[in-house]
Order: sequence, then structure tokens, then C-alpha cells
Amino acid sequence: MSAIYTLSISGFKSIRKVDELKLSNLNVLIGANGAGKSNFVAYFKMLSELVEGRLQVWASIQGGADRILSYGVKETSALTTSVRFGDNGYDLKLAATVDDAFTFESEMLYFNGPYYGVTRPNLGTGHAESNLKKELKQGTSKKVASYCYDAISGWQVYHFHDTSDTAGVKRLCAVHDNEFLRMDASNLAAFLYRLQQESPEVYSQIRKTVRLAVPFFDDFVLKPVTLPTEEQQIRLLWKQHDSDYAFWPSQLSDGSIRFICLVTALLQPVPPSTIIIDEPELGLHPYAITLLGALIRSASKRTQVIISTQSVPLLNEFEIEDLIVVEREQGASVFKRLNQKAFDRWLEDYTVGELWEKNVLGGRPSR
Repeated sequence: MSAIYTLSISGFKSIRKVDELKLSNLNVLIGANGAGKSNFVAYFKMLSELVEGRLQVWASIQGGADRILSYGVKETSALTTSVRFGDNGYDLKLAATVDDAFTFESEMLYFNGPYYGVTRPNLGTGHAESNLKKELKQGTSKKVASYCYDAISGWQVYHFHDTSDTAGVKRLCAVHDNEFLRMDASNLAAFLYRLQQESPEVYSQIRKTVRLAVPFFDDFVLKPVTLPTEEQQIRLLWKQHDSDYAFWPSQLSDGSIRFICLVTALLQPVPPSTIIIDEPELGLHPYAITLLGALIRSASKRTQVIISTQSVPLLNEFEIEDLIVVEREQGASVFKRLNQKAFDRWLEDYTVGELWEKNVLGGRPSR
């Protein structure tokens, strides 16, 4: 598994500087509104776009380099980051240009080998888009480049908050769009249809888990429709107990739809290298949140999971050592790991969520 071992970031939004933050298989960010949790999640989206050669488009959508660099280009001239996947790693430094875009001041690989020790293959400077994919094809460090590219391109930032009438998860999607679950679950019906055909055990597990939180739910009704263009499309229909009537996704509550998306993401048979979810508890019933905690713990045994949350019930499902406390100090986001032993006596009388609520853990919760 290409898990992230350590992460260093400086100059990215509210993250002025974080050095070698250690990440485990399960990482739960807690902190008040505005502490920087969402910026941490956005970092992963940036890097996944960057390695695919879409940095400038992503930066433009964000509002340009001045909106991305910590407190603007007058205070921060460059964004730097280092990611370590054990013996392999990827380093870069992005400088702002006069047209509010980015240029690579440096882009390097990292490898700590058994024979020559640490080497740092240079991928160039002055380019507008990453050279990592070029290194895969014609470089002298193809193995290291491949490892880093596969790890970064393999992680997925999920965002299931949009459950409006026009949300992609409620609309028709192409049946062939089923290779992976998209970040907004817009291809959920196609992905579930594929699991139903190719991984019936996983599909059955998803169905049973959904029924625990949505008792009236029985099964999905996944029937491809062939259009005049001969393209097959599919919609997320479903049925309830003791009925064969196919309901539309709009006839499920927003929380139910989000829970279905979360269950599918966390139980998928071949998970991303790292799963990142911002506030997955949004709109869920307390019992569904308890189930979600169990699903997250289980998923972390198969892949790396990073979530941010402000839910006391969800925190109760984790250990102190799983937490990363995010706070603002002098205007910048600070990330802290906690020592489990320091809270052993507290845990005799209180749950993890209660300790956070009482501000014993830091990252003062919102009320």
C-alpha cells in the first residue's frame, strides 16, 4: 500500500509551515471552524491535479496564485511540499508568476536506496506543468517516478455534500463510466452496477450496510437504458421492503444518499491508495454516524484514510492516537499529534468525543 508516511507543506493557504507531519493508516482531523481542516483536504486535491498536468487550470479555478499562497504573494512567494512514501518521495517548489499563475522553481524525486543512500533525481525547473509523467516514459528514474505517481494519482478526495435536485448522483450516467467511484459519486449507479455484476459479495455487503441505517431500504434497481445513440445509461433507482416499485433517488433523504455514497466508497473492493473525506458526518443520523465510524476503522485496515470532522459521536469511534488536532496560532494552521498515554486517566471517565467537547484535547469545538 502506497501510504503517505510524512508530509511537509509551506505556503499553502492557511498552512504557513508544517514539517514532517506523520500520517498513519487512520488520520482524523479535529478543530474549530476556520482552523484549516478544509485547506488540508484541498492540498490533496491540488497535488492530484498537479501530477496529471492540470495545475494551471486548478489554480485558475481557485482564483490564481494570490488566493492559494499563504496571505498572498506579498507575504509568500512560493509554495513548497515534500511527500514521503517510505523510501520514495516527491518534492516541489511552486513560485508565483506575474500573471498570477505558477511555475516550477524545482521538482524532484526522492529515493533512499540500500546501495547509494539518498538520491534526489531532478525533474527540471521553469516549467508550467509537472514533469512527473514524462519521467515515467523517458526518464532515468522511472521506478521512483512510477511509485510516486501511482500513489498520488491513486488517492481520492471524496465530497458528497451536494445532494440537490441537480446533483450528479441523482442523474443519469454512462454505464461504462465505472472504473472508479468519482469524487462526487456522480457515477454511483454505474459503479454499483459493475459491483453487482463483478463483485456480488461486496455489493451484498454494501446493500446490507445501507439497510442498517435506512431500515425501509431493500435494494437498488440498476437497469441500463439504451439511448438512440446506442449509449447505455443508468440511474440510481431503488426499492423498499415488500414492494417492487422503483423509487427515484430524489425520494431518498439527503442523509440517506450521502450514507450510500460513503458506504460504497469505504467498502469498494479495490480502494484508492488514500481516501480523503471532509466532514463525512454531514446530515447523518446519530446511528448512521456510529456505523460510519466502524466503516472508517475497517477501511483503514485496507488503505490509508484521512477525514476531518466536528462530530462528537464520530470521534467516540476513534482512539486518541488517531487524532490530528488543527488550531490557528498567529493566523496560521498548526497540526498536532497527541500522546495516548497522556490522556489515559481522562479516558477512565470520558469518551474521546467528550474530551474534545470539554476542550481537553485542544482544537476547541464549535457550539
